[in-house]
Amino acid sequence: MNSRQPKPFLKWAGGKTQLLKSIHSKFPYEKDDTFNYIEPFVGSGAVLFWVLNNYPNLKKAVINDVNTDLINTYKAISESVEDVIQLLKGLEKEYHSLSEKEEEKKEYYYSKRELFNSRVSNVSIQAALFIFLNKTCFNGLYRVNKKNMFNVPIGSYKKPLICDDDNLSLVSQSLKKVTILEGDFEQTISCVENKTCFYLDPPYKPLNETSSFNSYAKDMFGDNEQIRLKNFCDILDSLNCKWILSNSDVKGNNHKDNFFDDLYEKFKIDRVFAKRSINANASKRGLLTELLITN
Repeated sequence: MNSRQPKPFLKWAGGKTQLLKSIHSKFPYEKDDTFNYIEPFVGSGAVLFWVLNNYPNLKKAVINDVNTDLINTYKAISESVEDVIQLLKGLEKEYHSLSEKEEEKKEYYYSKRELFNSRVSNVSIQAALFIFLNKTCFNGLYRVNKKNMFNVPIGSYKKPLICDDDNLSLVSQSLKKVTILEGDFEQTISCVENKTCFYLDPPYKPLNETSSFNSYAKDMFGDNEQIRLKNFCDILDSLNCKWILSNSDVKGNNHKDNFFDDLYEKFKIDRVFAKRSINANASKRGLLTELLITN
C-alpha cells in the first residue's frame, strides 16, 4: 500500500500550503468530528487535501471554481486519471528531450500553449496540457487575457517534474469523495447542510496598482466582488455555517486602508505571516501579513 497522502498537483499563485498551520488553529472541527466541507474558490486545493487527509469522518466535500479549465482538470483526474497520466508522460518525455535545445523547446512550449488555448481537444488532453503548462511556464503562474487565452511565457526550468503519477493517482482516489462544481461562488450555498464548514480563498485584493494579479479568470474580482463575498459570509453566518476566509492585508501595506477591517468588523480578523514567492520583481518577494477572518 502507498502510505503517501495526496497533495496539490499544481503550482499556484496564493497557494495555501504555507498557511495550513494557521488555518488548522482556526479550524472549527476536531479530527474525529463529522461535518461537511465546502471550498468555493478551490485553486490548487491545498486546504482541500489537508481536510481530506486529516478528517476521516468527513461527511461530504464540495469544491467549486469559476476557472473552467481548472475544474475540467479536477474532473479529468477524478474520472480518467490513467489517460491523463499517459498523456503527461508523453509530454514530459518530449519536453525533456529538448532540454539542451532552447529554440526547439520554446517552439514546443508555445505550440502546446496554442493547442490548449484552442480548446478543441478532449477533456483528458486539455487536463494534461493544463498541468504541462503549469509545470513549464514562468513561475507556475496561471494568467489569462480578456479573451480567456492563457498567456504566460515559458519558464526557465531545465527538466521539471511534469508527471507525478503516484500523486495524481492518490489525488484521483481522494476526489472520488468530492462533488466538483464550476461557476460563481454563491452557487455553493445550495450544498449547505447541518454542520458545514466553508474555506473561502478568493482572488486577493491587490496591495497596490502594480501588484494586481486578478487575471486568474477573464472577469475581474474587484472591490464590488469582495463586498458581495462579505454579504455571502453574512448569509452563511445566519445559516450557522462555520467559515474561514483568507485575503491580502491591505492595511499592512497602507495603514490608512481599512477596507477589510471595516468590511468584516463584526467578525474575527487575524493577521498571519506568509511568504510571497510569485512576483516578477524579486525584491518584492518575501514575508508579509495576510488576513484570516473567521466567524
